[in-house]
Amino acid sequence: MRVMAAAAPVSLRRRRWALLSVVTLLAMVTAAAAQDYNDGGGGGDDEEGEKKKPQYKAQESCNGAFLTYTFEERTKEYPHLKNATAQPYAFKATATVLNTMAEDLKAWQMFVGFQHKEILVSVGGAVLLDGSDLPANVSGGVTFAGYPMADLLNSIDTAGEMSLIESKIEITGTQFGVKAPGKPMPKTIKLTNPAGFRCPAPTRKDSVMYVCCVKDRKFKAKKANSTRYVARQKGDLTFAYDVLQTNANSYLAQVTIDNWSPISRLDNWNLTWEWKRGEFIFNMKGAYTLLKEGPACIYSPAAGYYKDLDFTPVYNCEKRPVIVDLPPEREKDKDVGNVPFCCKNGTLLPPTMDPSKSRAMFQMQVFKMPPDLNRTALYPPQSWKISGKLNPQYTCGQPIRVSPQVFPDASGLLSTTPAVASWQVACNITRPKRRASKCCVSFSAFYNDSVVPCNTCACGCGGDTTATCDPDAHAMLLPPEALLIPFDNRTAKARAWAKIKHWRVPNPMPCGDGCGLSINWHVINNYKSGWAVRMTIFNWQEYTFKDWFAAVTMGEHYSGFENVYSFNGTKMEGRFHDTIFMQGVPGLTYLEPVTDGKTPSDPRLPGKQQSVLSFSRKDAPNINIGKGEGFPKRIYFDGEECALPDRIPKVSSARRRAGTASLGQLAMAAALVMIVGSLRL
Repeated sequence: MRVMAAAAPVSLRRRRWALLSVVTLLAMVTAAAAQDYNDGGGGGDDEEGEKKKPQYKAQESCNGAFLTYTFEERTKEYPHLKNATAQPYAFKATATVLNTMAEDLKAWQMFVGFQHKEILVSVGGAVLLDGSDLPANVSGGVTFAGYPMADLLNSIDTAGEMSLIESKIEITGTQFGVKAPGKPMPKTIKLTNPAGFRCPAPTRKDSVMYVCCVKDRKFKAKKANSTRYVARQKGDLTFAYDVLQTNANSYLAQVTIDNWSPISRLDNWNLTWEWKRGEFIFNMKGAYTLLKEGPACIYSPAAGYYKDLDFTPVYNCEKRPVIVDLPPEREKDKDVGNVPFCCKNGTLLPPTMDPSKSRAMFQMQVFKMPPDLNRTALYPPQSWKISGKLNPQYTCGQPIRVSPQVFPDASGLLSTTPAVASWQVACNITRPKRRASKCCVSFSAFYNDSVVPCNTCACGCGGDTTATCDPDAHAMLLPPEALLIPFDNRTAKARAWAKIKHWRVPNPMPCGDGCGLSINWHVINNYKSGWAVRMTIFNWQEYTFKDWFAAVTMGEHYSGFENVYSFNGTKMEGRFHDTIFMQGVPGLTYLEPVTDGKTPSDPRLPGKQQSVLSFSRKDAPNINIGKGEGFPKRIYFDGEECALPDRIPKVSSARRRAGTASLGQLAMAAALVMIVGSLRL
């Protein structure tokens, strides 16, 4: 009995331990199940759930695009200076664009208003909208465009996947000033999409700035696009990048250039862009690269991947190739030509002159690199730039995905074939910066015997030339005949004219205008019923301008325009409604280059053409010629805006007292006779 009594407590303890083990095991299983449930998106106040909460309260209520800019760090750069405002610092910052709408944010663009002389050295997750090369001076602010993710999807269609609805921009660069502990923050941040977004002033907290941009209800959008693509943009010049065929490791692309501006053109155009993903051009038709570096490509990263590919026929492996047009004689060449609208030697005329010559086209076979080795991994090149001989300066945006371009079927049947994918690049003309023009204008008038020449360094001054002249001095007034000789031969005439007029001669003398083409606008007369002007174009270059044209914006007195006598002249409409368009008549469509004088000691003679323009007072009765209202607001040559003088001729005191012809008038008349005589020869 004692043995049984002793065994009972042992058995009871064993049952208790067993029960306790079962309870513990059940608790562990329950806890594990609860943890699995929470990790799958369930909730509560666990640490993972806290991480998914928005960092800013304003983000929770934002129904639009939520933008942030975070200054991260900076370090002092060499040279180390005592002047704090001139001290350079290397800085790092991060900007984000988050789509918080119920619809996709297409082709997002974010402006950051830098204000501390920032120079961007590297940018990740975006590109500069204007296509500037890095390092880029962005002290006045810069607009970023998404790359490679140009569109941000909405949270509803992606189950809130942050990598699809948010873009992060990693910024590294240099900035100046802002002594520690100050934070070099931008003035503002905002969304600049053309689709009508409204952004209030951003909120700043220490080194962070954020703002919620919402759609503007007052913005009148165009007819809704039935596709998921952005509508095609308007521009002075556009590029179409169409993928016609695609394979796993290569694709066939067609590039189309369209000139839409009625007053711009391109001659001997050079096109450049930047490959961002290691692509290279295998072959081309309709154009070619200036550097055909097939053998040199064997040292490129592409050759390391395509080990069995013969790189001898490869066109170009440069990250920034330079592409030019073919000459007309290669238009029907089956190997390099035979592409519609190709082979015009790089000439793109305005559609107002010849629509068939306002478009260029070429095709190229592009090879891709890992990880883009599938048919649908297609990315256009970025940072497009185009330039010409004496042509406008263009600022181009980044490529925007548009609906696939539709082409007529190659078989000639009525069916059509869409491109695999299409992108568009829109470019607009920008006014030349000071001292960066390619042509200039001089002013003169019957009521003053001096000519106001082109501005000093109107087209730039080289470092070597400024050692013997003053680049900041005003150009000296000249006698009329001085316009007929090169600037280097005008010094003696300028000094003699200043002596006659009792003007001070600066020492050193002003530098020249540095322009290869100049235009003189001379007011000939002013009578009761109207007034007239003589316009002369001087070509100082070793270059012939074929099919040249000029355009003159007269402003409010344009309505009085009557006729152009030696050029073909027409009134323009639309946004150039106050502009006169002129081109050479048949037989005079070439502006000849500069030629040598009769003897080696004689100055060189410019190629030149001129015409008289007449204006009536009937529609412009209040014009005051004596106050300088007979001079244009802008003058263009071959699309390039020429630099105007910084002053206009004034009515001389002698002219006020008498109406007789002055010495300047006689000299100008003599110049006219010389020019007309040379044209006849």
